[in-house]
Amino acid sequence: MKVALVFLLLVGVLSAATSADWAARLDRTVRAVQSEFSAPQLNPAQLAITVIDLRQPQAPRRADYRGAERFYPASVIKLFFLAYTHHLLANGRLADSPELRRGLRDMIVESFNEATSYIVDAITHTTSGPEMPAAELAAWSQQRGVVTQYFQALGYTNVNAQRKTWGEGPYGREKQDMAVHGPARNFLSTNDTAQLLQEIALGRWISPACSSEMLALMERDLTKAPTPGVDEEGLSFTAPALAPGMKLWSKAGWVSWARHDAALIGLPDGGRIIIVTFTEGREHASNRAIIAAVARHLLADLPPITP
Repeated sequence: MKVALVFLLLVGVLSAATSADWAARLDRTVRAVQSEFSAPQLNPAQLAITVIDLRQPQAPRRADYRGAERFYPASVIKLFFLAYTHHLLANGRLADSPELRRGLRDMIVESFNEATSYIVDAITHTTSGPEMPAAELAAWSQQRGVVTQYFQALGYTNVNAQRKTWGEGPYGREKQDMAVHGPARNFLSTNDTAQLLQEIALGRWISPACSSEMLALMERDLTKAPTPGVDEEGLSFTAPALAPGMKLWSKAGWVSWARHDAALIGLPDGGRIIIVTFTEGREHASNRAIIAAVARHLLADLPPITP
């Protein structure tokens, strides 16, 4: 099963060929967005974007701007916890249950950190708690790293999924492990995130059924009216850039110094585009317009589909 999955993922990566058309359009988008958001200035190091054009699923095209750079992912890391959960379920290494499904739903649909903590415990067989002696902590840390190790074995180069997501912050062995066994924080790149989205979108993550279940949790209701002044999953990030008739599957992440969205966009004609945008900087983290501006520029400048 693992060998077959590695093969499928490598096929997906290779088939997403770098496109000169998309690279040119992405370059124009970056320059336009940096010009638009100049007070305070959105600096090059504060932005990363990866786009994958799935309008021809048999031959995806891609481009990226700083796509291999590592960012603190905030809640975007929950996509990787979801993907690893489905790997365990498919291989009979994790018992399915209504409570597990409730946790997955609340982790992705609502982005609840409490649900994420439960899922991380379930899939890594580790738990939070008091500090530990050094030898026990080393074993605990190795076991907590199973999600990261799994993605590294599949060729993902910029995924660290070692840490839970927090509201108030880590305590006990979680804090202890951050100090002793670095890196202290999770990280992702837009390239690795877009790669996972591509596999899910094309029905190749584990199986078409697993991929469909994951997409169902990521689907956003664009008919809902956003709550003024409130960051909402699926509504406050890429969604404002979408025209009537478009669809959205996404996972956002935001903290006081970073703001991200991993979006799969359904076009009115049935085609799909992946746009993953990461931004950082405390001066930009509350700006709800930057990520939407990236998507708006890219969707307005779609290159033609070539035979």
